[in-house]
Amino acid sequence: MAIIYLLIPIAIILASVAIWGFFWSVNAGQLDDLESPAHSILYDDDEHLIPDDAKQPKTTDKSE
Repeated sequence: MAIIYLLIPIAIILASVAIWGFFWSVNAGQLDDLESPAHSILYDDDEHLIPDDAKQPKTTDKSE
């Protein structure tokens, strides 16, 4: 029974930290745009990071 006197304040503190963290993230704008980061992986903006010797030549060969 004595452990409950320790667990209840710990649970209240953890819940308070979680609620504070949620409101901080909303006020900081972390949840403003949830769509763009998911679409940003589709863009080829990292081509300059590939070494020249590892690039394959772009072929436009449309043979059947």
